[in-house]
Amino acid sequence: MIRMGRNSRQETDDMDNQVQYNPNTQYGNISEPARPVTTDSESMARDIKEGRLSGFVGHGTVLTGETNFQAMLRVDGVLQGTVSSDAGTLIVGTNGQVDANVAVASATINGTVNGDIVATEKLHLGRTAKVVGNVQTPKIVIEEGAILEGSCSMLRAKEALDKRANDTKATSQSSSQYSGYSQSASASDTEDEADDVLLSTDDDEEEAAEAATL
Repeated sequence: MIRMGRNSRQETDDMDNQVQYNPNTQYGNISEPARPVTTDSESMARDIKEGRLSGFVGHGTVLTGETNFQAMLRVDGVLQGTVSSDAGTLIVGTNGQVDANVAVASATINGTVNGDIVATEKLHLGRTAKVVGNVQTPKIVIEEGAILEGSCSMLRAKEALDKRANDTKATSQSSSQYSGYSQSASASDTEDEADDVLLSTDDDEEEAAEAATL
Protein backbone atom coordinates (compact mmCIF):
# COMPACT_ATOMS: atom_id res chain seq x y z
CA MET A 1 0.00 0.00 0.00
CA ILE A 2 1.33 3.42 -0.97
CA ARG A 3 1.17 5.92 1.88
CA MET A 4 0.52 9.62 1.36
CA GLY A 5 2.80 12.34 2.73
CA ARG A 6 6.14 10.76 1.72
CA ASN A 7 8.35 11.32 -1.24
CA SER A 8 8.22 9.08 -4.27
CA ARG A 9 11.48 7.39 -3.34
CA GLN A 10 10.12 6.28 0.04
CA GLU A 11 6.87 5.14 -1.56
CA THR A 12 8.77 3.02 -4.02
CA ASP A 13 10.87 1.45 -1.24
CA ASP A 14 7.72 0.62 0.75
CA MET A 15 6.14 -1.03 -2.26
CA ASP A 16 9.32 -3.06 -2.93
CA ASN A 17 9.42 -4.20 0.68
CA GLN A 18 5.77 -5.23 0.51
CA VAL A 19 6.38 -7.30 -2.61
CA GLN A 20 9.46 -8.92 -1.09
CA TYR A 21 8.11 -9.82 2.33
CA ASN A 22 4.41 -10.41 1.60
CA PRO A 23 4.11 -13.03 -1.14
CA ASN A 24 0.30 -13.13 -0.79
CA THR A 25 -0.20 -9.73 -2.45
CA GLN A 26 -1.03 -9.45 -6.10
CA TYR A 27 2.50 -8.21 -6.73
CA GLY A 28 4.06 -11.15 -4.90
CA ASN A 29 2.15 -13.88 -6.74
CA ILE A 30 4.56 -14.14 -9.65
CA SER A 31 3.99 -17.46 -11.37
CA GLU A 32 6.90 -19.38 -12.82
CA PRO A 33 7.10 -19.54 -16.59
CA ALA A 34 5.33 -22.55 -18.03
CA ARG A 35 7.67 -25.38 -18.98
CA PRO A 36 7.43 -26.59 -22.56
CA VAL A 37 5.45 -29.80 -22.95
CA THR A 38 7.32 -32.59 -24.72
CA THR A 39 5.17 -34.50 -27.20
CA ASP A 40 5.52 -38.18 -28.02
CA SER A 41 6.96 -37.31 -31.43
CA GLU A 42 9.63 -35.11 -29.87
CA SER A 43 10.48 -37.78 -27.30
CA MET A 44 10.81 -40.44 -29.99
CA ALA A 45 12.91 -38.14 -32.16
CA ARG A 46 15.26 -37.53 -29.22
CA ASP A 47 15.45 -41.26 -28.45
CA ILE A 48 16.27 -42.04 -32.09
CA LYS A 49 18.93 -39.31 -32.19
CA GLU A 50 20.56 -40.51 -28.97
CA GLY A 51 20.48 -44.14 -30.07
CA ARG A 52 17.99 -45.42 -27.50
CA LEU A 53 15.27 -46.17 -30.07
CA SER A 54 16.21 -48.60 -32.83
CA GLY A 55 12.92 -48.50 -34.72
CA PHE A 56 9.32 -47.30 -34.73
CA VAL A 57 6.20 -48.73 -36.35
CA GLY A 58 3.74 -45.85 -36.61
CA HIS A 59 -0.04 -45.88 -36.33
CA GLY A 60 -1.65 -47.19 -39.53
CA THR A 61 1.49 -49.06 -40.60
CA VAL A 62 1.47 -52.84 -41.13
CA LEU A 63 4.87 -54.53 -41.07
CA THR A 64 5.24 -58.25 -41.82
CA GLY A 65 8.36 -60.38 -41.49
CA GLU A 66 11.21 -61.20 -39.14
CA THR A 67 12.13 -58.27 -36.91
CA ASN A 68 15.42 -58.12 -35.03
CA PHE A 69 16.57 -54.99 -33.19
CA GLN A 70 19.25 -53.90 -30.73
CA ALA A 71 18.19 -51.13 -28.31
CA MET A 72 14.45 -50.35 -28.31
CA LEU A 73 11.52 -50.92 -30.66
CA ARG A 74 8.19 -49.09 -30.31
CA VAL A 75 5.08 -50.39 -32.06
CA ASP A 76 2.01 -48.19 -32.51
CA GLY A 77 0.87 -49.93 -35.68
CA VAL A 78 0.64 -53.63 -36.61
CA LEU A 79 3.66 -55.92 -36.53
CA GLN A 80 3.39 -59.50 -37.78
CA GLY A 81 5.88 -62.36 -37.95
CA THR A 82 8.61 -62.78 -35.31
CA VAL A 83 10.23 -60.27 -32.97
CA SER A 84 13.57 -60.97 -31.29
CA SER A 85 16.32 -59.10 -29.49
CA ASP A 86 19.00 -60.38 -27.13
CA ALA A 87 19.28 -57.22 -25.04
CA GLY A 88 16.57 -54.91 -26.39
CA THR A 89 13.25 -53.59 -25.08
CA LEU A 90 9.94 -53.90 -26.91
CA ILE A 91 7.29 -51.21 -26.31
CA VAL A 92 3.77 -51.75 -27.63
CA GLY A 93 1.66 -48.60 -27.51
CA THR A 94 -2.03 -48.39 -26.68
CA ASN A 95 -3.01 -48.65 -30.36
CA GLY A 96 -0.23 -51.09 -31.21
CA GLN A 97 -0.79 -54.74 -32.14
CA VAL A 98 1.84 -57.46 -32.41
CA ASP A 99 0.81 -60.74 -34.04
CA ALA A 100 4.05 -62.59 -33.44
CA ASN A 101 6.08 -64.63 -31.00
CA VAL A 102 8.28 -62.27 -29.01
CA ALA A 103 11.71 -63.07 -27.55
CA VAL A 104 13.33 -60.00 -25.99
CA ALA A 105 15.16 -58.92 -22.85
CA SER A 106 12.30 -56.76 -21.55
CA ALA A 107 8.90 -55.67 -22.81
CA THR A 108 6.32 -53.03 -21.91
CA ILE A 109 2.89 -53.85 -23.31
CA ASN A 110 0.06 -51.33 -23.43
CA GLY A 111 -1.61 -52.68 -26.58
CA THR A 112 -2.37 -56.15 -27.96
CA VAL A 113 -0.01 -59.08 -28.40
CA ASN A 114 -1.21 -62.29 -30.04
CA GLY A 115 1.63 -64.72 -29.47
CA ASP A 116 4.03 -66.10 -26.88
CA ILE A 117 6.30 -63.70 -25.02
CA VAL A 118 9.73 -64.64 -23.64
CA ALA A 119 11.28 -61.76 -21.70
CA THR A 120 14.58 -62.77 -20.13
CA GLU A 121 14.63 -59.79 -17.72
CA LYS A 122 11.20 -58.19 -17.18
CA LEU A 123 7.66 -57.94 -18.55
CA HIS A 124 5.30 -55.04 -17.80
CA LEU A 125 1.62 -55.22 -18.73
CA GLY A 126 -0.13 -51.86 -18.59
CA ARG A 127 -3.80 -51.38 -17.74
CA THR A 128 -4.77 -51.38 -21.45
CA ALA A 129 -2.67 -54.44 -22.33
CA LYS A 130 -4.14 -57.61 -23.83
CA VAL A 131 -1.88 -60.63 -24.26
CA VAL A 132 -3.17 -63.86 -25.80
CA GLY A 133 -0.37 -66.37 -25.45
CA ASN A 134 2.03 -67.97 -23.02
CA VAL A 135 4.42 -65.80 -21.03
CA GLN A 136 7.86 -66.72 -19.70
CA THR A 137 9.76 -64.15 -17.64
CA PRO A 138 11.54 -63.95 -14.25
CA LYS A 139 9.86 -60.62 -13.34
CA ILE A 140 6.34 -59.50 -14.27
CA VAL A 141 4.21 -56.46 -13.45
CA ILE A 142 0.49 -56.59 -14.23
CA GLU A 143 -1.53 -53.42 -13.74
CA GLU A 144 -5.23 -53.47 -12.93
CA GLY A 145 -7.23 -53.85 -16.14
CA ALA A 146 -4.61 -55.82 -18.07
CA ILE A 147 -5.70 -59.10 -19.71
CA LEU A 148 -3.47 -62.16 -19.88
CA GLU A 149 -4.97 -65.16 -21.65
CA GLY A 150 -2.44 -67.95 -21.33
CA SER A 151 0.03 -69.57 -18.98
CA CYS A 152 2.76 -67.74 -17.11
CA SER A 153 6.08 -69.42 -16.25
CA MET A 154 8.40 -67.50 -13.94
CA LEU A 155 10.45 -70.18 -12.14
CA ARG A 156 11.99 -71.63 -15.29
CA ALA A 157 12.86 -68.17 -16.58
CA LYS A 158 14.39 -67.20 -13.25
CA GLU A 159 16.51 -70.36 -13.21
CA ALA A 160 17.72 -69.61 -16.74
CA LEU A 161 18.54 -66.03 -15.73
CA ASP A 162 20.46 -67.21 -12.64
CA LYS A 163 22.31 -69.81 -14.71
CA ARG A 164 23.36 -67.19 -17.22
CA ALA A 165 24.56 -64.90 -14.42
CA ASN A 166 26.55 -67.74 -12.83
CA ASP A 167 28.11 -68.65 -16.17
CA THR A 168 29.15 -65.04 -16.70
CA LYS A 169 30.63 -64.90 -13.20
CA ALA A 170 32.51 -68.17 -13.71
CA THR A 171 33.91 -66.93 -17.02
CA SER A 172 35.17 -63.72 -15.44
CA GLN A 173 36.77 -65.67 -12.57
CA SER A 174 38.51 -68.07 -14.92
CA SER A 175 39.84 -65.11 -16.91
CA SER A 176 41.20 -63.60 -13.69
CA GLN A 177 42.83 -66.90 -12.71
CA TYR A 178 44.41 -67.24 -16.15
CA SER A 179 45.76 -63.73 -15.86
CA GLY A 180 47.22 -64.54 -12.43
CA TYR A 181 48.76 -67.76 -13.78
CA SER A 182 50.35 -65.87 -16.65
CA GLN A 183 51.88 -63.36 -14.25
CA SER A 184 53.23 -66.10 -11.98
CA ALA A 185 54.62 -67.99 -14.97
CA SER A 186 56.38 -64.86 -16.17
CA ALA A 187 57.84 -64.34 -12.71
CA SER A 188 59.09 -67.96 -12.66
CA ASP A 189 60.69 -67.54 -16.07
CA THR A 190 62.42 -64.40 -14.88
CA GLU A 191 63.77 -66.20 -11.80
CA ASP A 192 65.04 -69.12 -13.96
CA GLU A 193 66.83 -66.70 -16.25
CA ALA A 194 68.43 -65.01 -13.24
CA ASP A 195 69.64 -68.41 -11.94
CA ASP A 196 71.14 -69.24 -15.34
CA VAL A 197 73.02 -65.95 -15.40
CA LEU A 198 74.29 -66.56 -11.87
CA LEU A 199 75.53 -70.09 -12.77
CA SER A 200 77.28 -68.89 -15.89
CA THR A 201 78.98 -66.14 -13.88
CA ASP A 202 80.24 -68.68 -11.32
CA ASP A 203 81.61 -70.91 -14.10
CA ASP A 204 83.46 -67.97 -15.66
CA GLU A 205 85.03 -67.09 -12.32
CA GLU A 206 86.25 -70.69 -11.82
CA GLU A 207 87.80 -70.80 -15.31
CA ALA A 208 89.52 -67.50 -14.67
CA ALA A 209 90.95 -68.78 -11.36
CA GLU A 210 92.33 -71.93 -13.02
CA ALA A 211 93.97 -69.89 -15.76
CA ALA A 212 95.67 -67.66 -13.22
CA THR A 213 97.00 -70.66 -11.34
CA LEU A 214 98.59 -72.12 -14.50
